[in-house]
Amino acid sequence: MLSILKNRTYRHLFAAQLIAVMGTGLATIALALLAYDLAGDRAGLVLGTALTIKMLSYVTIAPIASALAEGLPRRAWLVSLDVIRAAVALALPFVDQIWQIYVLIFLLQASSAAFTPAFQASIPDVLPDEEDYTNALSLSRLAYDLESLLSPALAAALLTVMAFGTMFFGTALGFIASALLVLSITLPSPKPTRRRGIYDRTTRGVRLYLKTPRLRGLLGLSMVASATGAMVIVNTVVLVRGELGLNENMVAWALASFGAGSMLAALTLPRVLSLASDRRIMSAGALISLAALALLAVQVQLAGLSLAGLLVAWLGIGIGYSTILTPSGRLLRRSAQAEDRPAIFAAQFTLSHGCWLVTYPLSGWLLSQYGTGPALWGLTALGLAGLLYALRQWPAQEPSTDPGDPSAASRN
Repeated sequence: MLSILKNRTYRHLFAAQLIAVMGTGLATIALALLAYDLAGDRAGLVLGTALTIKMLSYVTIAPIASALAEGLPRRAWLVSLDVIRAAVALALPFVDQIWQIYVLIFLLQASSAAFTPAFQASIPDVLPDEEDYTNALSLSRLAYDLESLLSPALAAALLTVMAFGTMFFGTALGFIASALLVLSITLPSPKPTRRRGIYDRTTRGVRLYLKTPRLRGLLGLSMVASATGAMVIVNTVVLVRGELGLNENMVAWALASFGAGSMLAALTLPRVLSLASDRRIMSAGALISLAALALLAVQVQLAGLSLAGLLVAWLGIGIGYSTILTPSGRLLRRSAQAEDRPAIFAAQFTLSHGCWLVTYPLSGWLLSQYGTGPALWGLTALGLAGLLYALRQWPAQEPSTDPGDPSAASRN
């Protein structure tokens, strides 16, 4: 897997991603402390609103940004967005009003919504070999998992020697380092074969996406990932602190169990994907996640929630979550020509975050209104509906061409 780092262009891109992700992780923790400093007991409401702003910006901005960036030099576009993100991070320590948090978070996440799909679409151009690209996807997944494990520990260490506001400067430095790394390489910038209007460019990615059976299947599997993942992300602290009555360290251990499962899957997927089809492996990942959620629901009903049961379930969900998401780039890559990849990646970014926009509030509402068991069963049912939709839309034997295939994309 690490052999792909011999490619200088990819090595710089991966380093840029890793540094920026770690900086964002630190900013997330610092933002929570800033919200508490400004809002006190209302900090949860502030963070919940900020999270909603994040999801809304992801859903709305990505396709617009992709349309605006069409034909622009990709390296200059990415560097510009990193500079904007660094400027926002530098402004956050000086915030003294809650509304200012909301404005800056929108600017930061809107820039990320423009940056991420363009960055992801660059990787298959840099690594045209499918095996190399699969390894790159696994490394990318590991980068996000490592951030979730290391950022809290790094933040705890930094807070012993500095105020939380200083961590925003670290985030800004991360974005600047990312910009310099991108600036140090040459990136392909495929040009469109013909000029299109702004509406056509904005909607093209979603239209190509929804015409492609395997990508409609990916959308269903994205709902599985968000339904099971939202239970972990939104409700872990409530289950561990409130229902089990355990301390904050156990919250970290529960989230680490989810991260460990995701990392385990990411490490093994390059080999597994060479042995079976993407559809079979990703569907198996969905079943693992749903089975873990359902078995925890059964345990809660029969014997009540236990820490051991929660850790095992979160481990299983992490394995399934990574098994669904890691290969998704392979599907996007083979479903569009190079010039359409940014639009296709932006469509996946928008539609998958649309799933999270549903499951984030739903998971919290179900737990607070009906309790742990019904919340687990409700999200399992939603995820199962997503899996059934995926299996129905994504044929087991795919046709040699479909509306999203490179050979057909030029005709749409």
